Amino acid sequence: MALEIVKSRSRLHRPLLVLISVLALIFGLSRWQLSTYAITPGTATNVPPLIKVDTLHTNPHPDRIMLVDVYLTQLNAWSWLMSQFQSHQEFVTVNDLVQPGISVSQLNAQGFLQMQDAKQAAEVSALRALGWKLSLQPSGAVITGVFNNSPAAKAGIHVGDEVVRINSTSVKNSCGLLVAIAKLPADSPIVAQVKKVKISDKGVMTWGSPTAVHLSSAAVPKGHGLDSCGGKVISRHSFIGVNSEDGIDSALPARFTINTNYIGGPSAGLAMTLSLISKLSAGSLTGHAAIAVSGTMDLYGNVGDVGGVAEKTVAVSRTDAKYFIVPTVEVSVARANARPGLQIIGVGTLKEALTVLRHIGGSPIQPLTKPIAVKN
Repeated sequence: MALEIVKSRSRLHRPLLVLISVLALIFGLSRWQLSTYAITPGTATNVPPLIKVDTLHTNPHPDRIMLVDVYLTQLNAWSWLMSQFQSHQEFVTVNDLVQPGISVSQLNAQGFLQMQDAKQAAEVSALRALGWKLSLQPSGAVITGVFNNSPAAKAGIHVGDEVVRINSTSVKNSCGLLVAIAKLPADSPIVAQVKKVKISDKGVMTWGSPTAVHLSSAAVPKGHGLDSCGGKVISRHSFIGVNSEDGIDSALPARFTINTNYIGGPSAGLAMTLSLISKLSAGSLTGHAAIAVSGTMDLYGNVGDVGGVAEKTVAVSRTDAKYFIVPTVEVSVARANARPGLQIIGVGTLKEALTVLRHIGGSPIQPLTKPIAVKN
């Protein structure tokens, strides 16, 4: 009898031991972070209700124009294993997202800066399409990436900061920053005047007045002694370890607020541009059709390609949108992932997008406020 009792207890313990082992394995795999990220379908968000405009007349019944986002998730070993049984996703590595030598911790700030740039381009392009004459002025060099252990990193320079002066040299754009640093010998003391950025948890960016940042230039890494900017080859004698873009001041006739909380990246540029035009114009820009849009927008009305188009198309396919406007180069990918009845239309410029909307029954642009010239 005693032997039978022992066998019975062993039978009870065995499943429990297996369960504990499985849970321990899952826990261990979930703690193993990978350098792989998954892009999965996000949501389609109607943009016009997110826009607030001061001082200009607005359309009380703007069109339904949706931006489309995706989710970007860093995978651990367990989530990677589970992802193999899921559809509608794309895998990228950390090297696809940030330049080698730049920490992935800068990714969120870079995304919010790209969104800020997209908003500025949307405002400028929309107002110009409405007939406004706008003045754009260079304002400095905006930092887009800081290399690990570089002089800039040690001095506390971050993504989004805007450099306006290096020692006695005024910096108007990214080329100006490169030239100002490149001509200095290595180990030169530098006083940089920098507009420091504050980025809220929601991704809202604000800049302060210029403040002095002290650092020293470093020797140029091997193989990086020459650079180019504006078509000119520049011989570099030192560097501080940053990437930058042109800062632009734009004189606008009103203050615009576009609520894109927690959304980063540049791909909502075209959607925001069309939404602003719809908001500031009479009639229906889309002919009352619900549309989704993905594409970058620059200050001159050009539409650029975006990432995650397949996953964005899946997100749009879950809505009642009849049209999905994408960059021309990504039409084939979108069509391969679209539901029946969703029409994919490719464009390369804002002008082409407006022509498309006229063809589907939209009204011509009719500014609600008479446009004038605006100067800084």
